[in-house]
Amino acid sequence: MFRNYYIKDAKNSKGKQVIVAGWVHEFRNIGKVRFIVLRDKTGFVQVTAKKGAVSDSLLEQFQFNREDVLSISGKVVENSIAPDGVEIIPEKIEILNKVERKLPVDPSDVVPSDLDIRLDFRYIDLRRKIPNSIFNVKSAIAQAFREKVLELGFQEIHPTSLTGAATEGGTDVFAVEYFDKKAFLAQSPQLYKQLAVIGGMDKVFMITPVFRAEKHATTTHLNEIIQMDVEIGFADHLEAMDILEKVFLHILKKIHSMKNELSILNADFEVPKAVKKYTYDEVISLLNENNFKIAWGEDLSKDAEKKLDEIITEDAYFIHEWPTNTRAFYSMPKEEKEDVCNAFDLIYKGLEISSGAQRIHIPALLEKALIKRNLDPKDFQFYIDAFRVGAPPHSGWSIGLERITQKLTNQSNIRECMLFPRDRYRLNP
Repeated sequence: MFRNYYIKDAKNSKGKQVIVAGWVHEFRNIGKVRFIVLRDKTGFVQVTAKKGAVSDSLLEQFQFNREDVLSISGKVVENSIAPDGVEIIPEKIEILNKVERKLPVDPSDVVPSDLDIRLDFRYIDLRRKIPNSIFNVKSAIAQAFREKVLELGFQEIHPTSLTGAATEGGTDVFAVEYFDKKAFLAQSPQLYKQLAVIGGMDKVFMITPVFRAEKHATTTHLNEIIQMDVEIGFADHLEAMDILEKVFLHILKKIHSMKNELSILNADFEVPKAVKKYTYDEVISLLNENNFKIAWGEDLSKDAEKKLDEIITEDAYFIHEWPTNTRAFYSMPKEEKEDVCNAFDLIYKGLEISSGAQRIHIPALLEKALIKRNLDPKDFQFYIDAFRVGAPPHSGWSIGLERITQKLTNQSNIRECMLFPRDRYRLNP
């Protein structure tokens, strides 16, 4: 047995014999007393070998490098000057692996490393406190999302990541060889979650990777991301926003309780009681009234989003009823005004973290929307045909997992929030 306790649990087991395992975070040799600070995913514990308290053979063995991997058997005892007031007196130490080269990244953070170096050696970078806390938070976000949508009666599905057409009608797709056919990595699970609703599954959700071949180099974009998606049968965009608000606030409450991680990350936020809704028209008026000139029909630039964040004091808010030409082809236009559609975004701390819409479920409207964007309806025939056999009205949305993680963990670069990020220049490790 390599261990029977995580360090966190071992420190609460005073007087007991334990076996812990992890990495040598620190090692000190002070003559007759030698110390290890051992680290695992749950924390740190001091291991003390003092001449007379342990065997001479064990004391002689007590020579280690930082990041050596050990399994230590011993007794947990009180020591008021040790971290957390406890230490382990070792009885047996098994060396599971030795460090054989100079560490390119310092897990203790005494010596800082550039982001690119840390990502090149991510498997060492993850041993640092900050990345460990980021991915604890990210895991909790995904768990909170799944908790709430299950509570709301959604069913989990697993759509394909391979498709025979650009799923959002764009050109920024990754082409792959698929036997003798041309295929693409999915830009979105959009079409497939709609097909599930048309199939009668009614309320579905998924957590899935998506791929976008956009040649950007920003701190808020990646070429592979994880989306947390839902699709809702017999629902318009207003109901979809209401469900998104419930899920979003549940996530915030869950993460707000993670005091240790938020302290390590120097991250702080308040959980609002509700998320205010602004129409696109209201947003354009606010910008123009505050000396930021923008014409109706324009998408919001980064500068516009920054200015809007200064004007609107809430951390989180919706923008809905967007110009139809700024949204995906499948967004449902309003009956009384076709140049406006039932689409929405959720903005959090100045960044769009979610978008969605009521979908077009009428085949003739879909064909019309595709042609307006210079897309050939024949390329989407399998999709359009699905709406010819009784498709209900439906709506949906997605939350970018890395983006919400970036904001909740107070990170300036989204690459910190993907375990192994893929961008225009990075394909390894």
